[in-house]
Amino acid sequence: MTRQARAEGPGSGPQVGPGELERGEEHLTTDIERLARDQITAHIGRRFVGHDLARLVAAVLEAEGYVTKLSPPGPDAGVDVLAARGPLGFERPHLCVQVKSSTSPVDVGVFRALQGTMATLKADQGLLVAGAASRSPSRGEAGLSFFSVRLQDADALVGALFKVYDRLPAELQAELPLKRMWGLVLEEGEDV
Repeated sequence: MTRQARAEGPGSGPQVGPGELERGEEHLTTDIERLARDQITAHIGRRFVGHDLARLVAAVLEAEGYVTKLSPPGPDAGVDVLAARGPLGFERPHLCVQVKSSTSPVDVGVFRALQGTMATLKADQGLLVAGAASRSPSRGEAGLSFFSVRLQDADALVGALFKVYDRLPAELQAELPLKRMWGLVLEEGEDV
């Protein structure tokens, strides 16, 4: 079955016989998962641009138990979100988050600016969220700062979103409507 036939829906493309499904089941499952993640990533890329992506990241952090302070729209002095644990946000780790919604690779200067902001604010850790982080020149530099800064690309953001989606505010869920899907994982040689 071709990717196009899967994307079009049931009955619109070539039908798959039982033997084909058994041979390609693992590949088919992976493709469906990847297709769903790609659609969600594309939706986030269209709907959550600029400050709205920072708002989404702050909501994910809050759902993970952080208290956050979101910078207002406009120039942010190198930090989009401040986050920390505890009822008032005083507990460690103290986190500086820089969010880049651009699809172009993040320059190493952005990474270094985040490190400077972390030093100024005495933050323990930093998070650079960028849609194109996986292709970023700063990826290598991030490896050298493993214990203090993390780079998160769009796929990692979607993974974090999946973990906390049910705890996001209703208005954010309305902007990003997702539905959980379950599928059976068969042991080798097992029939449906």
